[in-house]
Amino acid sequence: MDDTDQKLVAALRRDARLSLSDLAGLLGISRATVRSRIERLIARGDILGFTVVTRADTAQSPVRGLMMLKIEGAGTERILHRLTGFPEVQQVHSTNGAWDLIAEIGTDTLEALDRILFEIRRLDGVTSSETHLMLSTRKSARSR
Repeated sequence: MDDTDQKLVAALRRDARLSLSDLAGLLGISRATVRSRIERLIARGDILGFTVVTRADTAQSPVRGLMMLKIEGAGTERILHRLTGFPEVQQVHSTNGAWDLIAEIGTDTLEALDRILFEIRRLDGVTSSETHLMLSTRKSARSR
């Protein structure tokens, strides 16, 4: 992606409902150029899709945390599979450094969060974990 593509994607992230004319005006290029760039970004897989975020989407799972996990031996793939089966686990990321996986977890209550953390810690192969509660979100793809 060149600089114009990056500016186009940034504008779409702020408001994906902007018209081609509005995008053209922001970027200083023609509507036809905006349309062809969006089509090319989609065709190349740089833009995977567009979505709608509702108020309910941002209100779900008011208790959220990041759980860092250290995995013993070659069990990462098995534990990754188990984590994706928990409805409270919203995303799982592999990482480098001291932790092998980071799980984003969301629940309705602290008690529910405590229960899922306990279940995850009991998985065979999890050698240690550290969890941080997320207090507020300043920027999110879900709340743009």
